Amino acid sequence: MAKIVFGMNQSLDGYVDHDHPEFKPRPALFRHFVEHVRGLAGSVYGRRIYEIMRYWDDDQPEWGTAEQDFAAAWRNQPKWVVSRSLKSVGPNATLLGDDFAAAIRALKAERAGEIDVAGPDLARSLTDLGLIDEYRLYLHPVVLGRGSPFFAGPRPRLRLVASDRMDEDVIRLTYVPA
Repeated sequence: MAKIVFGMNQSLDGYVDHDHPEFKPRPALFRHFVEHVRGLAGSVYGRRIYEIMRYWDDDQPEWGTAEQDFAAAWRNQPKWVVSRSLKSVGPNATLLGDDFAAAIRALKAERAGEIDVAGPDLARSLTDLGLIDEYRLYLHPVVLGRGSPFFAGPRPRLRLVASDRMDEDVIRLTYVPA
C-alpha cells in the first residue's frame, strides 16, 4: 500500500509561493529534492502546480547537472493530474476527472512506496477525505504576508514525528494525522 504525502516549501507565516526567490533551493536542498523525486512511486498534482511543473518537460540551455537530474527524475515518474478544465496532460501523466477520490484510493491500494501530493487545494480535498498519510513542511526563514496557505482549509489535528535540518536555513517538519 502506498503512502500519500503532502509536502511543500512554506514561509514562516504559512504560505507557499513557487515564484518567490527565497524558495529557490540551495544545492543541498535541491539534491534532496532530486533524490526524493527519484524515489517516488508517483505524484498527484492539482492543475495549477502541474502547469508550473511542466517547466521540467523541456530541457533549458541554462541548466546544470542538478537541474538535468531533477528533470530526468520528474519526467520518469508517473503523474496523475486532478483537473476539470484540462483536456489533456503531458508525457507520463494521466488526467483524473471528477471521481478523483476513487482514483486516489485505488492508487493507494495498488501501488507501493510514496506518492507525493502537490498543491494546497488538492491537499485540502484529500485531507477532508482522510487520504493523506503524512505532511512535510519545508520551512524557510522568510515572511511573505500573502499567497496560498500551506493548509487551504482548517488545519487537521497533527502529531510531529520528525524534524530534519535540510540545509543552512531550511528545516523539514514531518507530521502525521493525530
